[in-house]
Amino acid sequence: MADPTLAVAPPTLLAPAPQPSAAELAKRGKIQATARDFEAQFLGVMLQQMWQGVGDGAGLFGGGPGEAMFKSFLTDAMAKQITKAGGIGVADAVSREMLKMQGLT
Repeated sequence: MADPTLAVAPPTLLAPAPQPSAAELAKRGKIQATARDFEAQFLGVMLQQMWQGVGDGAGLFGGGPGEAMFKSFLTDAMAKQITKAGGIGVADAVSREMLKMQGLT
């Protein structure tokens, strides 16, 4: 005798999820890019604080008139690389909130 509690329910037919339009996909992509840019800017500001503890003398870059400019280039490059490598989660949080605001969740 078969145990009725082990009976398998018949499969239900679910309607396929609607596919997003090209405009919605473009908007989602733009939101992702904006969130990543925001995270890179945020990290740039945070990394600038790192240089506050480094002396202005002949320490890291040897001083000179271009040192401040090259520090900012280095900081921007580091922030972009951190974001490109996955970041710290700021872009994900910003992206989720932007998608909610646009009604795309």
